[in-house]
Amino acid sequence: MAAQELNAIARSIVADHKGILAADESTGTIKKRFDSIEVESTEENRRAYRNLLFTTPGFEDYVGGVILYDETLRQASDDGTQFPELLAAKGVVPGIKVDTGAHELAGHPGEKVTEGLDGLRARFEEYHALGARFSKWRAVITIGDGIPSDACIHVNAHALARYAALSQEAGIVPIVEPEVLMDADNTVERCLEVTSRTLRAVFDELDRQGVALEGMLLKPNMVISGKGCPTQASSSQIAELTLDCFLRHVPAMVPGIVFLSGGQSEVEATTNLDAINRIGGPWPLSFSYGRALQASALQAWKGDPANVEAGQEAFLHRARMNARAVAGDWSADLEQAVPA
Repeated sequence: MAAQELNAIARSIVADHKGILAADESTGTIKKRFDSIEVESTEENRRAYRNLLFTTPGFEDYVGGVILYDETLRQASDDGTQFPELLAAKGVVPGIKVDTGAHELAGHPGEKVTEGLDGLRARFEEYHALGARFSKWRAVITIGDGIPSDACIHVNAHALARYAALSQEAGIVPIVEPEVLMDADNTVERCLEVTSRTLRAVFDELDRQGVALEGMLLKPNMVISGKGCPTQASSSQIAELTLDCFLRHVPAMVPGIVFLSGGQSEVEATTNLDAINRIGGPWPLSFSYGRALQASALQAWKGDPANVEAGQEAFLHRARMNARAVAGDWSADLEQAVPA
């Protein structure tokens, strides 16, 4: 597929202040989510929960793409419509998570490398036939004593670029996700340093491997304090440092930046996204949130069919709040407003 066609898909996902719903939790991860509401993680319960999200009336006004897991891509809604077909009919682009997870990096204790390149070309062919038009690969970079190493950053950047090239070859827009984790006690300045190193390495490798930057989306972390840091950066400081970092390292031709929430609460993720957009940059600055779009919906649903509407209202509210943040006109007062 020509770069112009990939560019059109990428732009459609982030058009009109829309973002991405990351509904690509692995079977292990969604089990943890379901455990928190005391719901058994069966295939049918997983399907029913995704059906709740994807059939929410009007969510397509705020969400331009949905990342699916392999199992979910093959499932259908209550009326028998395959999920990719259901989403596409709403004008929402179906996507697919293609990595097979982060694993210990040999020779580098405490660091990980994401796997899944073996057989990926054939999987892309199948995923395209099933309706996927964009994909996602996540690399994780851990901040700690003496880490991340240059080796860790390099091998993850190399894998991200190989994945992105294969995705574009298959006519599927790659979402490149280098996540600097916020789980440590590092300062916001340390996050800035590591995020800068990571992005520089990723874009060097994307260029080296011939990835068309106009036919991809970037899913990065915000520049944010580690969870354990006694001094937490304000939303205005997060916005300033994040944009300073991205203006230095992300080419303007990238059609969109869709931030991950990375363990922030729902309202924190929205607040910081709004602050970023009040400054702005040469790219759409949007969201690709999992928990930060779903936590309230999951709690409202609790696995009970009688609570589907309540779950959908909670999901729609969060999607609306984040679209307002992308527009730079969110306020805390809106959180108290009754969903329309």
